[in-house]
Amino acid sequence: MIIDFHTHTYHSYDSIMKPEKILRVAKKKGLNGIVICDHNTIRGGIETQKLNSDKDFIVIVGAEIATKAGDISGIFLKEEIISRDVDGVIREIKQQGGKVILNHPYKGHDLSKIDVSQVDFIEGYNARLSAEENEKAVQLAKKYNKPVIAGSDSHLYREIANCKTYIDNIDAFIPFKTECSYSTRLNITISQYIKAWKLKSLKVLFSATIVHVKHFLKRSRG
Repeated sequence: MIIDFHTHTYHSYDSIMKPEKILRVAKKKGLNGIVICDHNTIRGGIETQKLNSDKDFIVIVGAEIATKAGDISGIFLKEEIISRDVDGVIREIKQQGGKVILNHPYKGHDLSKIDVSQVDFIEGYNARLSAEENEKAVQLAKKYNKPVIAGSDSHLYREIANCKTYIDNIDAFIPFKTECSYSTRLNITISQYIKAWKLKSLKVLFSATIVHVKHFLKRSRG
């Protein structure tokens, strides 16, 4: 089975993707399943799962929870995660039979505050990060002997399946291979503009523009 472990719907503050189209695009790109992990809610996963009528395609309900130590995702969730404390989030995920993913560990995380031994998977490949950041994540997974998964972190339809994780079957759920194609700076900037629009934040809009311009100038000089 080929699964993209990290996808956002319009239930996230930085995406406008609709579940119906996510399903169509994911299948067209050759996926057998997809993890919906919106920011701080399982609503997108529940909605997408209800819309999926294909018995050969699986939708895994998840949520990407923001904590002071960084984002922690839970998958196979049935209830909303209430806690925003990292230990509480992990505990709630496990209490409902879910699995814990440490997302992009070298982006916005304080690893000194996270008990990595309690994590089930580490996101070794995220299509929106650099190859260097992903390599550090892979090395972290090796250090703790944790399975590596890959997620596109897609906020736009064209990003779906940028990262793929291969597993033998849904019951064993052991990843054995990953693939990653990197997203573009333009895609990342667009999602930040969506975030600025949905949150009505000029600060986010200005910051995203500055980062995009700096990236463009750096590439022009290089």
